[in-house]
Amino acid sequence: MRSEFKNEVFVNFKEEHNNVEYDAVLKKIEAELGREYPLIIGGERIVTGNKIVSVNPANKSQVIGTVSQADTELAEKAIQSAAATFETWKRTDPNERARYLYRAAAILRRRKLEFSALMTYEAGKTRVEADVETAEAIDFLEFYAREMQRLSQPQPLTVSEEEENELYYMPLGVGVVIPPWNFPLAIMAGMTAAAFVTGNTMVLKPASTTPVIAAKFVALLEEVGLPAGVVNFLPGPGGQVGDYLVDHPLTRFISFTGSRDVGLRINERAAKTNPGQKWIKRVVAEMGGKDAIVVDKDADLNLAADMITLSAFGFSGQKCSACSRAIVHEEVYDTVLEKVVERTSKLTMSNPAEAAANLGPVIDEKAYTKIQEYIEIGKQEGRLVFGGGTGDPNGFFIEPTIFADVDSKARISQEEIFGPVVAFTKAKSFDEAIEFANNTDYGLTGAVISNNGANLEKARREFFVGNLYFNRKCTGALVGTHPFGGFNMSGTDSKAGGRDYLLLFTQAKLVCERF
Repeated sequence: MRSEFKNEVFVNFKEEHNNVEYDAVLKKIEAELGREYPLIIGGERIVTGNKIVSVNPANKSQVIGTVSQADTELAEKAIQSAAATFETWKRTDPNERARYLYRAAAILRRRKLEFSALMTYEAGKTRVEADVETAEAIDFLEFYAREMQRLSQPQPLTVSEEEENELYYMPLGVGVVIPPWNFPLAIMAGMTAAAFVTGNTMVLKPASTTPVIAAKFVALLEEVGLPAGVVNFLPGPGGQVGDYLVDHPLTRFISFTGSRDVGLRINERAAKTNPGQKWIKRVVAEMGGKDAIVVDKDADLNLAADMITLSAFGFSGQKCSACSRAIVHEEVYDTVLEKVVERTSKLTMSNPAEAAANLGPVIDEKAYTKIQEYIEIGKQEGRLVFGGGTGDPNGFFIEPTIFADVDSKARISQEEIFGPVVAFTKAKSFDEAIEFANNTDYGLTGAVISNNGANLEKARREFFVGNLYFNRKCTGALVGTHPFGGFNMSGTDSKAGGRDYLLLFTQAKLVCERF
């Protein structure tokens, strides 16, 4: 067993030498852009005629890479490859499986700036956001390796004098992993690692807007010697390839992070038993949120303004945990709103490759159009007090946008926008603020800024979210420290980065021998 898990340390970009080093790595990665990436099935590289071109959302003319796309015939080949490999991989010693994660973490740590720089280009992440994500990817690898070793040890059972009893955690089988574009390294790596370290084999269908980062990670797994067929890399359209993988009778589980609509579709399709299927498919889903920061009248108002600004506009609001609602007690409402507007006005929206950038573009034209539509809706539902416009037309830039005096039942208070838009709602009391906070279909993250202990205790009992934070932002969950997952339409509360997570990819077998 390795030493106790510790979170990876972030790079301090307030120190200029780190910015100089990042700039150099950006130039190195830029020189490598535009390459082609094949499918990888059972170790075989397959180039197809159907391709997706990944572009830089901050510079639409810059091609990050060209990635081959699968069809249903290749999806079948990938499933069969995973199924055949499972017969040997499931018998591999758990400590050996864990060592692949330790090796991958070591290489990723050495190439930390390279993966971060690639995310700056392909996902539009500022250097701070990209660095934090690469650190999280390392954390997932290190944490899940230790967890697999822990679960492989004899499990505590009540002693019987006449019997020997043992409980084993066995792998499920072939899985389909469908990660999101907004955390294209950390969540993708975490979902992938959890699936195979537990002894399963899998088909990885990366997000169509960030497939190059996934391809680079799969190449890293090959570098550490992960056997061919354990992870099969299969980019492809969700409506065709994704449905085929979910429906397949050999698919044992689906691990998904993404939108509510797609998650519900996967859950519905997975619930249907197809010919030749011997099991109930397991769905592990994280489907977004409509997260609120509640500000009490007895609160540090500067802290409240800082946390709202950070949570709402980090990565341009493209986090499932982002603060898209600020629910503020009427006695301090105007002051908090003014302070958030002041802080937001000082943010720099520019190409995320620049050291001064606080926020960059949104991911693609579809998101760009959708967010602008919500801004127009917001103009009818509230008072626009900041932003609402766009930026450099060479990229998908949308200004950080603040609406005031928004009803708790308004569309921009209820629907996930997934962009740099926050709605301020006034509450007459703390009780009403909690009522408003719970008044959505989601339940992922939330925060309360208050110095009133009784109100914090009330929120602890009644604020219904999977991750609730007091006197801090509602984003930035740390692996091992803040197991992450939510309630209601936010998903299956899978608690990624927690001690329960790997159990979702296993099944327990009890063996009893009577003497």
